[in-house]
Amino acid sequence: STMRKRKTTDSPRSSTDLSEGKEKLRLKQEVGLISGVSLIAGTMIGSGIFMSPEWVLYHMGSPASSLLIWAACGLLAMFGALSYAELGTVIKESGGEYIYILRIFGSFPAFLFAYTSVILVRPAGLAAVCLSFAEYAVAPFYPGCSSPQVVVKCTAAACILLLTIINCLNVRLATSIMNIFTAAKLLALLVIVVGGLVLLAKGQTQSFQNAFQNTTAGIGAVGVAFYQGLWSYDGWNNLNYVTEELKKPEVTLPRAVMIAIPLVTCLYLLVNVSYLAAMTPSELLSSEAVAVTWGDKVLGSWAWLISLSVALSTFGSSNGTFFSGGRVCYIAAREGHMPDILSMAHVRCLTPSPALLFTSAMSLIMIVSGNFTSIVNFFSFIAWLFYGMTISGLLYLKIKKPELPRSYKVPIIIPIIVLMAAVYLVVAPIVDQPQIEILYIVLFIFSGIILYFPLVRFKRHPRFLEKLTLHLQLFLEVAPTTSDAN
Repeated sequence: STMRKRKTTDSPRSSTDLSEGKEKLRLKQEVGLISGVSLIAGTMIGSGIFMSPEWVLYHMGSPASSLLIWAACGLLAMFGALSYAELGTVIKESGGEYIYILRIFGSFPAFLFAYTSVILVRPAGLAAVCLSFAEYAVAPFYPGCSSPQVVVKCTAAACILLLTIINCLNVRLATSIMNIFTAAKLLALLVIVVGGLVLLAKGQTQSFQNAFQNTTAGIGAVGVAFYQGLWSYDGWNNLNYVTEELKKPEVTLPRAVMIAIPLVTCLYLLVNVSYLAAMTPSELLSSEAVAVTWGDKVLGSWAWLISLSVALSTFGSSNGTFFSGGRVCYIAAREGHMPDILSMAHVRCLTPSPALLFTSAMSLIMIVSGNFTSIVNFFSFIAWLFYGMTISGLLYLKIKKPELPRSYKVPIIIPIIVLMAAVYLVVAPIVDQPQIEILYIVLFIFSGIILYFPLVRFKRHPRFLEKLTLHLQLFLEVAPTTSDAN
């Protein structure tokens, strides 16, 4: 059948064995509307808006066309999130793309997604954001010169360890930190917006004269510009990873999307206008960090506030990425696609601590090795490959399974537009500028076949794994969980 029914049995050692007849463990429903908006907006607003504008302008060639790209990226993120909101009300389980691909297309493609996401994409993204945080956090201690890489990497590692402790201790603590840091970064963006409006009122509009001059028309250049812009919007789908932890998900999920993404899109457009009011396009292109250059020009002696704001912004974004990324690992393990220990939750804190610890370990490895820059550069390629698959699953359900109960329905034209955009974003850079790294990524995805058939399909598990799981259960004080979903 199209909608695969979730297995009804949990691990052989059920939580009732460990808790003497008590109910099975479940993650708490702690995420309300405000926390949902904070999770989406707080993860989206990371280092991208402070770093990416110069690259969008570089690939598009003119200020007006770069602003159009930023608006189009926001619209595409909104369409994607609305499509995911319908999926979240049909399949009321955490796990985002993983659980949707599993229920619609089956075990094998879902495993390939989980394998790629858990081992590569999520840890690489988290490592990149934490390194960005570290660069800005240590910069004031090394004025006039670049920060030593050892110090930057140690600071990034400390950031990941701190996030691990916070997220393992308490879901409410993690969401509270998200709310606080989201408010801080929104305030920082508002400072840039107001500063830009003041400059425009004073007549600094030279960047907007002949604004379409030198616009690039190549499909590959437009695709790469979209990649740069969409990196700043990444996180629009994060709430779907924690559906089971939402209060009234059928209401909270669509509402949070409709508030957060238009808010972020408007801020991004106004911030870009502010950058262009303060700098000419050539000055913007020569800047290593657009927001810092803006601060030097507009705030003068208060420019340090921008560096502090970027550090706070990236820390808040990495917290949101970590919060949702650990859930993919946890849900995949609960479905039998990862080791059992990763599907368990702490018996008192009720957090998926083993999955969070695993995500943390993978991110630390990437920070130490430092060989992940090319992986992050092609993050959008992998992401939109699986976004396209997920959206095609929604279209299949809308056409073939219209009788499934839905508390929210998106017009069918919206997922069609998202699917067309996904195909374009995957194909255009390959056709226009083929690069060997894309082949490496595709080979990595399909290398999951080597693990899938022996470990998942035929369940040939090494004998020592059961003993190791038991010892880790006792050491980490965790037990198997069950889903709240119907």
